[in-house]
Amino acid sequence: MHRIDRLTDAVYRAVRWLVLVMIVVGAFNALARYATRFTGVAMASNAALDIQWYMFATLFLLGAAHGLRHGFHVRVDVVFERLGTRAQAWIELVGTTFLAIPFCVLMLWTSWPAVRGSWAIREGSPDPGGLARWPIKAMLLVGFALLLLQAVAHLAAQVRRLRSAP
Repeated sequence: MHRIDRLTDAVYRAVRWLVLVMIVVGAFNALARYATRFTGVAMASNAALDIQWYMFATLFLLGAAHGLRHGFHVRVDVVFERLGTRAQAWIELVGTTFLAIPFCVLMLWTSWPAVRGSWAIREGSPDPGGLARWPIKAMLLVGFALLLLQAVAHLAAQVRRLRSAP
């Protein structure tokens, strides 16, 4: 369980810097499109647009496990926070067992054919000058596998929490 938590934290530390890079690229893309209107010279590129959403997708997919680990995921806090430790642990345990884990497994199972096909043909962008699509599609598998691992660690933590709660 602790190894999974450390892995999740390490991945988060590695990708969190993409937020800054994504903001810079996004600002460049906006300014380039604006400048193109006045200069008539195309300054924006499909590759720059692709990299911006690739970074966002990577942050979202790899950050989901970090969100689960640190309790940033969505829940009805108005009710949840008023419950006792055991009730909270039971809600987390049931939610993780019947929602989070099956969802991750479903996403891995349904994404696999698309990722495999994309890698097999080395899929590229349909836009001229765009980036390859196969690396970002692989992030689906990496992100949901990491989230699945973290969900298993979270499940174990809730079991431990139930055993130690009065």
